[in-house]
Amino acid sequence: MPTPRLIEDELDLLVTLLPSPCRRVVELGCGAAATARALLRRRPELEVVAIEVDERQMAKNLAAPQERLTFVAGVAQAIPCADSSFDLALMLKSLHHVPVDAMPRALAEVARVLRPGGALYVSEPVFDGPFNEVVRLFNDEREVRAAAQEALDAALRDGSWQQVAEIRFETPVVFSDFADFEQRLMQATYADHRIDAALRERVRAAFEAHGSSVGGGVRFVRPMHVRVLQPRRP
Repeated sequence: MPTPRLIEDELDLLVTLLPSPCRRVVELGCGAAATARALLRRRPELEVVAIEVDERQMAKNLAAPQERLTFVAGVAQAIPCADSSFDLALMLKSLHHVPVDAMPRALAEVARVLRPGGALYVSEPVFDGPFNEVVRLFNDEREVRAAAQEALDAALRDGSWQQVAEIRFETPVVFSDFADFEQRLMQATYADHRIDAALRERVRAAFEAHGSSVGGGVRFVRPMHVRVLQPRRP
């Protein structure tokens, strides 16, 4: 199998896959909304509704408002938006965070809020590679990531969705040091990984063994899997 291409910034890929026309976007599980903010800087004519369930992250988001970006509390399986109100839905490393039994409902909700011709862009990390070897020590997502892909496959099999694009690539992830990694991934507000001192040292050792020094920081390459789907209308 050929080595997946390296994409430095996934936004470069995303903007090539926007449906036409594309005016309103909803991001489900936006986190800090870094991609939504960057997308609006590149495509200022868009409007983005960013949905997040984590209250602490939502408070941070609301403290940093941006024009044409609206933050709404909610979950993918019960999207607090009207029918046929978006041209594009984004799930960026978020589908696997939806409870497994709620994934089909989340996809049905996305179909509900998309306009005819609208699309769902799903970007999921692949459970493989050096970066994964570090993260899985405290956050093993093998099962939920597989479940996310199976939910998409099931939606294709039952005919409720059609796939219009599928891309596999690698993207860099850079940290200034282990403390930066720890703050961003091990102490995320949306999860309690129950990390004791012994586990922390195991993660630190793996971080130092698998990362590459670059520009005063530590660099990893993460394999990614993007699928773009459109709902089939009755």
